[in-house]
Amino acid sequence: MWTTTNMPDLSGKVAIVTGANTGVGFETAKALYEAGASVTIAARDEQKIKQAIERIRATGSGAGSLAVGILDLASLTSVRHFADQFKTGYERLDLLINNAGVMIPPAAKTEDGFELQFGVNFLGHFALTGLLFPLLAKAGKPRVVTLSSGAAIRAEGIDFDNLKLEKPYDAWREYAVSKLADVIFTNELNRRLQEKGSGVLSVAAHPGVTHTDLQRHIPNDELEVLLAQFDNVMEPWQGALPTLFAATDPAVKGGDFYGPDGEHEYVGYPALSKHSTAYMHDPRLAADLWEYAERVTGVNYFQ
Repeated sequence: MWTTTNMPDLSGKVAIVTGANTGVGFETAKALYEAGASVTIAARDEQKIKQAIERIRATGSGAGSLAVGILDLASLTSVRHFADQFKTGYERLDLLINNAGVMIPPAAKTEDGFELQFGVNFLGHFALTGLLFPLLAKAGKPRVVTLSSGAAIRAEGIDFDNLKLEKPYDAWREYAVSKLADVIFTNELNRRLQEKGSGVLSVAAHPGVTHTDLQRHIPNDELEVLLAQFDNVMEPWQGALPTLFAATDPAVKGGDFYGPDGEHEYVGYPALSKHSTAYMHDPRLAADLWEYAERVTGVNYFQ
């Protein structure tokens, strides 16, 4: 039953948590701050970020510091601007938590023309991680934690001919694809890091069944029916534990994937996830996804 009480002292560590103004991201940022880290809350709305910071500070138990970071993952221009701004203020980055996401919204595209879920959940974070990689490489034992979902096991590969809404929209299918892409990204980044002899760890996590604002696009009546299928639904503080374990525990290895330890990984406390499909570990698919992401974002990690 690992909890935040098991976290090490993070004094002096520099962290970014995307989408940390609410839900699992908020609890992640709060825990890192309380452990002593300097945490940038990266989100689209400056006012909501400031409100989140006020809520965190109101606990009165924080030993770290909190900063505002304006980041819209649906805009590669915004991602570049955020990374450039961050690099002017920090010489290194110890923890990058790729937490932000959207779940089954109405059909929409990012500023750059990609299906919104694929663009935000995967491409935006791919670009962000690559642009910040020079700072990660300067840290002592840096980690990149990318959030996926149990829905990733439902994805039947990645249709590269349907990443810009070229085909009829299926919200749940597109969500699953974006979360599969996050796991593939984690694994492929880990492989490339090991190949380069880098000390950066790339790790994935998923929050199980946690009630947050992420479900805001599900009509209330449908959401009640959906949540009623589960014996228990976690609060955000518990849903954040797999992320926090992946980000801080000394036992973590590159390429690990963490989730709750309960039945079907719906609820519980951090443990290695058993979620696995052939697509998650397909080297050809991973290479194709990486090449696609580099080409459309213009971000190259190792040049």
